[in-house]
Amino acid sequence: MKMVEIAPLHRQGGRLTGYLHEKYQEIPAKDRRPCVLVMPGGAYRFVAEREADPVAFRFLNHGYQAFILDYSVGGNGKPALGLQPLCEAANALALIRQHAEEWGIIPDQIAVCGFSAGGHLAASTGVLWKEEELLKARSAEKPERPDAMVLCYPVITSGEFAHRGSFDNLTGGETEMLRAFSLEERVGKDTPPAFLWHTVEDPDVPVENSLLMANALRRAGVPFECHLFTHGAHGLSLCNEEVGTPQPSCTPWMDLALAWLDDYFRFRP
Repeated sequence: MKMVEIAPLHRQGGRLTGYLHEKYQEIPAKDRRPCVLVMPGGAYRFVAEREADPVAFRFLNHGYQAFILDYSVGGNGKPALGLQPLCEAANALALIRQHAEEWGIIPDQIAVCGFSAGGHLAASTGVLWKEEELLKARSAEKPERPDAMVLCYPVITSGEFAHRGSFDNLTGGETEMLRAFSLEERVGKDTPPAFLWHTVEDPDVPVENSLLMANALRRAGVPFECHLFTHGAHGLSLCNEEVGTPQPSCTPWMDLALAWLDDYFRFRP
């Protein structure tokens, strides 16, 4: 395994950390692999450690190249983040594709995996990827779209079932920005396929967020898979002792997500 680290990603913000399989001279079929870019949660106020390295290493151990995005966060009286985290995420995707040959990555098999507010950021990369305002903010000519999304108890809506803290930090409550970042209203036919999971009991980010996203994907004709687990708190990550959130009934989510990604990417570990 080798490690790469790149910062900043946009306006002195954001850090990209990668964990990569070495290329094997005797196994040329493994020279290029699918890739997952992990975006931890934290209400756009911090970046949760339990949803970073432990998750990336699970993808790495399964045979994927894995990256973590440590994106800009706000709150505590700071100005609203606006497009800054999304610019960092799009630039991270661009960097991964730019270095695909060097890093042993299949450039059209790059998924994003986000948790809670990181799920909102991951979903934003797939829903808002071609917005002119985003391209201008990035000073980029070419949009960056992930090829698949894994959304874990994601923040999606700024409406009735919103996680207000996430949207306060992201938008400062500005009405037009709230509307722009309510992702269930922005899904289109060119949104990438998605895997979603959530617990029905989630006390912080209501399960309706995933239900609204699944319904929007369905209406747009975008393939998706959605798993709802009856019991479990918010922020479960891998749902095991390693991350301090054991919830055995929810642990299957990772195997289900890997099976879904393997099938979509036609990948054989």
